[in-house]
Amino acid sequence: MKDLLEKHRPVFERHEVLVQAGADAVGLVNDRVLSPTRAIIGGREVILAGTNNYMGITFDPDCIEAGKRALEEYGTGTTGSRIANGTYAMHRELEQALARVLNRKHCIVFSTGYQANLGMISGLAGPEDTIFIDADSHASIYDGCKLSGAQVIRFRHNDPDNLARKLSRHDPGKGGRLVILEGIYSMLGDRAPLAEFIAVKREYGFQLLLDEAHSFGVLGEHGRGLAEEAGVESEVDFVVGTFSKSIGAIGGFGAGDHPLFEALRWAAKPYMFTASPSPASIATSLCAVHKIENEPWRRKQLMENSRRLHEGFKKLGLKLGCEEVSPVIAVQCPDEPSTLAMWNALLKAGVYVNIALPPGTPGGVHLLRCSVSAAHTEEDIDRIIALFAQVVAAQPGMVAEA
Repeated sequence: MKDLLEKHRPVFERHEVLVQAGADAVGLVNDRVLSPTRAIIGGREVILAGTNNYMGITFDPDCIEAGKRALEEYGTGTTGSRIANGTYAMHRELEQALARVLNRKHCIVFSTGYQANLGMISGLAGPEDTIFIDADSHASIYDGCKLSGAQVIRFRHNDPDNLARKLSRHDPGKGGRLVILEGIYSMLGDRAPLAEFIAVKREYGFQLLLDEAHSFGVLGEHGRGLAEEAGVESEVDFVVGTFSKSIGAIGGFGAGDHPLFEALRWAAKPYMFTASPSPASIATSLCAVHKIENEPWRRKQLMENSRRLHEGFKKLGLKLGCEEVSPVIAVQCPDEPSTLAMWNALLKAGVYVNIALPPGTPGGVHLLRCSVSAAHTEEDIDRIIALFAQVVAAQPGMVAEA
C-alpha cells in the first residue's frame, strides 16, 4: 500500500531547500509584533512590508478595547454554527454595518475570507451552471468552483475580449452563468478592467461576483472597492471580501441586492457547517468597519505611501508586477535561487516582504511581494527603498531589470 503522504515529498524537499538557503521564507516566525509596521524576527527589529495591513488598524486602541469587551461579555467563542447557536446580536450588527457601508441590501458574514468565497460561489452556482473565472483567480475561487460542481471555464487574465469570445461560443442550456473577477489581484497588484467587463456583461448576460478582498477599504471615494472606483456598483451583482486585510481581523463577507440573497444562508455549506466568528473578532471587525467609513485619511495615506514606494522602486530600475499603483507592489526576480537570496538579504538588512514562487504565481514569475500600510511613515517607505537599493547593489542580478 502506498504511503498517503509520499505524494507530497517533492513539496517537502522543496521546502527543505528554502530553509537551507536561510530563514524559512514561507513559515517565518514573528517573535513579537510591536506595531502594524514593526516586529521582532530572529531577535532583531524589522520593518514589516508584507502583511496586507492596509489600514494599519491592527493595533488601533478602540478596536483592541472593543475586542476586550467582547471577550468579557460573550466569552472566547460561539461553539456553534450560525444556523445553530452561533448567531449573536453582534453578528447581525456587523452584517448590517457592512451592508450600509457597501451600499447593499444584504450581507452575510463568514468565519474566514476563504470560506466567504467557498460559500458564496458554491451557494450561487450548481451542477447545471457555468462559472467563468479569470485565469489568475485566488485559490479560494478555484476551490469554491470545485465545491459548486458547476462547469468552469477560464479566460485570459484581465482580458474582456477573451471572455466575450468564450461566452459567444457557450450554450448555457438550463443553467445560469456566473463570472468572477477580483478588484486587486493579490500577487501582482493589478486591477480588473471592470468597466470593460461590464460592457461584456451587457452584451452577453451573466451575473457578476467581484472579490474585493484586497480593494475593500482601499479603492473608491468611500472605500467600497473597485466597483465604486469604476462607477459600476449597480451592475456588480455580488461582492465578496475578507476581514484579514483592511479590517485587520479574521472573517469574511458576501453581499448583494438580490431578493433571494438570504437563501444563501441555507445553501452555502461553509456557512452552515462551521463555527461562527468569535465575539472578539466580530467586535474588532465592527469597530474597524466604522473607522474605514469615518476616517478617510487612512485611505489617502495608504495611496500616498503606495505611490512613494512604487515610484522609488521604478527609479531603482526594478521590474514590477504592474504599472498601476496599488498597495500590492511586486518586484520580479529572474529565478528561484535569486529570489531566495534577495529575500534573505532583505530580511538580514531589516525589512520583511513576502516571497511568492511558482506555481502560486501568475505566469510562473518569481516575486518579492510588498504590501503597503497607511501606518507606514515616509521615513519607513524611504528606508524600504534604501534597503532594496543596498541589497541590489551588493548582489547585482538578483532582480529582473525593468
